[in-house]
Amino acid sequence: MLDTGLHIRPFTIHDQAAARTLILNGLGEHFGFIDETFTPDLNDITASYLAPSHLFLVAEWQQTLVGTGALLIQSAATGQIVRVSTHHAYRRLGIARALCQQLLDHARQRGLHRLIVETGRDWHVAISLYQHLGFQQYTRESGSRYFAMDLS
Repeated sequence: MLDTGLHIRPFTIHDQAAARTLILNGLGEHFGFIDETFTPDLNDITASYLAPSHLFLVAEWQQTLVGTGALLIQSAATGQIVRVSTHHAYRRLGIARALCQQLLDHARQRGLHRLIVETGRDWHVAISLYQHLGFQQYTRESGSRYFAMDLS
């Protein structure tokens, strides 16, 4: 873990290019290609993820953006964690876990009762992360796996 020097903070407009690139590169590494028609939300992260009550976090290490994660408020009781990504050179150091933990803490502070996440059925690293955090799979469909965690 990069405890010393790892800084997690809310996204600002100045993070747009680095955050977009980090997430797209992660998708490209996993799938072998990048199809930006599936990621229009990344063209303007402020507009897509900074609506009232939503939270988009970035992780920095030595002034380099190395991770992202967002919490979307779906209803008064439910939130969804999305866009968790870590730069390839900084994986397996606990960055995604630290981002998710802060998102979980924020969801609890907001009084949410349930959190959900979706990931590809073969994205084993993400599946393992969510299971270690306490999420339980509740369904599979169309190549995706869906997990939930009760916060109450």
